[in-house]
Amino acid sequence: MVFWRKKNNIAVQEQDERDQEMLHPQGEPELEPSTDYEAELADDPIQAELRETDNDVIDELEISPVPEDITHDDLENDHSDEGGWFSRLASGLGKSSSKITKGLGDIITKSKLDQDALDALEEVLIEADLGPKTAARVIEDFSKDRFGKDISEEEIKEALAGSITKILEPVAKPLVIDKSVSSPYVILVCGVNGAGKTTTIGKYMEKFQKEEGTSVMVAAADTFRAAAIDQLGVWAKRSGAVMFSKEVGSDAASVAYEAYEKAKADNIDVLLIDTAGRLQNKANLMEELEKIIRVLKKKDESIPHATLLVLDSTTGQNAYSQVETFKNMVDVTGLIVTKLDGSAKGGVLVGLADQFGVPVHAIGIGEKIEDLQAFKAQDYARSLMGLES
Repeated sequence: MVFWRKKNNIAVQEQDERDQEMLHPQGEPELEPSTDYEAELADDPIQAELRETDNDVIDELEISPVPEDITHDDLENDHSDEGGWFSRLASGLGKSSSKITKGLGDIITKSKLDQDALDALEEVLIEADLGPKTAARVIEDFSKDRFGKDISEEEIKEALAGSITKILEPVAKPLVIDKSVSSPYVILVCGVNGAGKTTTIGKYMEKFQKEEGTSVMVAAADTFRAAAIDQLGVWAKRSGAVMFSKEVGSDAASVAYEAYEKAKADNIDVLLIDTAGRLQNKANLMEELEKIIRVLKKKDESIPHATLLVLDSTTGQNAYSQVETFKNMVDVTGLIVTKLDGSAKGGVLVGLADQFGVPVHAIGIGEKIEDLQAFKAQDYARSLMGLES
């Protein structure tokens, strides 16, 4: 800490002020505060007062995209998505498929498939983030009845796509609202900050509210980040969903509990609950998530009806540890994998399906509403291998 001394010489003081302006120009962002916190801090008035001073800093942090204010006429005149979902998926997975197909081209130097070629193929799949166990399983299935035979690069891609499809099909399950349960249908949404959690919630609000005619309420239970609350508000306003929030620093469980009571009283069909995603202190995060679930079960033992984990595919192998961590905290019932257009790590989804068997409800390949779609195993496998539908 620097301790400033009172200066008698005015000229020296003025020069110091000019130096500080050069070193720290106006508008320069503050240092990011620690995100470690205790789940019950909201009950401490001193801590609550201290947290208020953090808001200006938090608002400077990088935030998730919010929907642009566009009209239906703009959407009707937008032809950027012509070609359908498979075309957009293939384009989004372009980096991943290019990495794999380039590796195949480097391997296929002779017509017959031998052990050296199989070992090289396995290495290509590992580098594409399928993981060693999943890559070995794919190669084992792929090589049946093909070893020592003539095979072209196109035939290899077709065969690999078939083997990958077998792994993905059991987990390809769209998110369906069970209308037989007493409303609201409660969906708890988890994920580390930056994974695209808020954007995913916003897209589901839009789909449920406008496309399916389902009334939606969203509860802003990530109460530490003022920006997260603001983003949800923008998405809710655009979709026509109801927003439930309290002041920054409020107890997350109380937000979820009161939102449920409000949704129940207003006959809302679906309640989406956003949650915190800071893993710096897993104990605190676990305590907060467990408390949210515990207070909800006081109202109805069956809720939450679904617990979704949003994963950023660009993290590659780190996605495995995220699934493991959150599965230990809560009963994760489904995955949403985002940002598949952002890197060459699309193979990680195959590894996740193989290792955990958790349903994959949807995948995201962009920021538009239509860029989040239900996961289809064959489409994904063929796009990953650079094949047409």
